[in-house]
Amino acid sequence: MAASFLSRRTLALSNATKACLASKMINPASGIGTQTASYHAKPLKLNLRLPYIPDKSSEKTPEWQKTAQYDRKLFGRYGSASGVDPASLWPSHAELDRIIAEENEWNPSLEVMLENIAAQQKAETEQRLAKEQLIAANMAKMPKMVADWRREKRESRKKLKEEKARRQKLLAEAKERYGSTVDPRSAKFQEMLAELEKEEKKKKKLLKRRQREEQAAVPVTPPVAAS
Repeated sequence: MAASFLSRRTLALSNATKACLASKMINPASGIGTQTASYHAKPLKLNLRLPYIPDKSSEKTPEWQKTAQYDRKLFGRYGSASGVDPASLWPSHAELDRIIAEENEWNPSLEVMLENIAAQQKAETEQRLAKEQLIAANMAKMPKMVADWRREKRESRKKLKEEKARRQKLLAEAKERYGSTVDPRSAKFQEMLAELEKEEKKKKKLLKRRQREEQAAVPVTPPVAAS
């Protein structure tokens, strides 16, 4: 009894599966599939037996198929069947000159490379020698430059010291003339100090003029002639 029940369940399940698969198949009346459909593209009509030779006189032909480079490609692929004249594939005189110039620029000969290396080494040697000569000349000038720098520093310190002493002298003179009650930082005292500086400059000019006049008044003794 159990076996018969199991066989009936199996048969019912098999029938249900067949019905489901049948519902997903193409409907023969409408020719439309409910789930899937097959499509087969038509093959292209290409003539692979004959080479493709573009018509250069046609406006539909691309410009790159009308060039000499494309003609070389056709002749290399199909040979004489391409209809290309082999003589037209050779470069013109202008193109040949350009190719030779590019080869000489990017692929120079061994002799030219050696000449370039020698010229570069010569230029580097000259530059190094010039630099060494400049360093040697500067080193030779170094003692004099150091001595000049030290002399300038001494003169600068001396001038500062003299200026400080002159300033102190003028301050003392201004205090003595106008009184010590005047503030040295006031504008009035600065004006008094400027007047004293002007008087001092005038005295120096007069002293220099007097010295020049005295030197000019001294008679010049003529040299004694040898007997």
